[in-house]
Amino acid sequence: MRKHFITGLVILLPLTVTVLVLGFLIRFLTQPFVGLFSNFLSQLNIVNRGFLFLSPEQLLKYGSQLLILISLFVLTVCLGMITRWFFINALFRLGDKILHKIPIVNTVYKTTQEIIKTLFASDKNSFKQVVMAPFPSPGSYMLGLISREAPPQCSKSVNEELISVLIPTTPNPTTGFLIMFKKQDLVYLDLKPEDAIKTIVSCGVIHPGAQAPKPTAQETF
Repeated sequence: MRKHFITGLVILLPLTVTVLVLGFLIRFLTQPFVGLFSNFLSQLNIVNRGFLFLSPEQLLKYGSQLLILISLFVLTVCLGMITRWFFINALFRLGDKILHKIPIVNTVYKTTQEIIKTLFASDKNSFKQVVMAPFPSPGSYMLGLISREAPPQCSKSVNEELISVLIPTTPNPTTGFLIMFKKQDLVYLDLKPEDAIKTIVSCGVIHPGAQAPKPTAQETF
């Protein structure tokens, strides 16, 4: 009974997590517009009765979410095409200059803009190198990703070249610590960042390069 339960859990848990994450993203993207699209569909009288096991209200809600996702996709593609046009691109540059001059707003806008450019620029090496960093104390190590060189003011204050390293937390790698280490204290690994993240998320259960075990009828737990 125990081995059947664990085998079922191995199959069911990843599927459940995937469904929950997708559900969260769909709600996050569609929630601000559901009321608007629902009212629009109600006025058109397109959905006036249920379908299969769905009530008219549920069908209206899910239909609105589907239309919102399609609209967001089309809007994103169109926005990408428009920004390639010279005139519109000039307007975006003008808006960018204006946002840079508004107090408080310029701080948030500039910071977000710099982060996105750093993460997605093709000529950057941020978060490409995996290292073992001595953390939380000497003699113990955690997997980390090099972001880039530390700010010059920090390196100058200790008369030593420092490297900024992101130390993701387990099992949620979206949070962590940004720590500056001396270059000679880091152990550089020939490891892909995605493999390091897999190890962190799995709490060390999945080793880099190792394949996930396949459940078989002969397995005993």
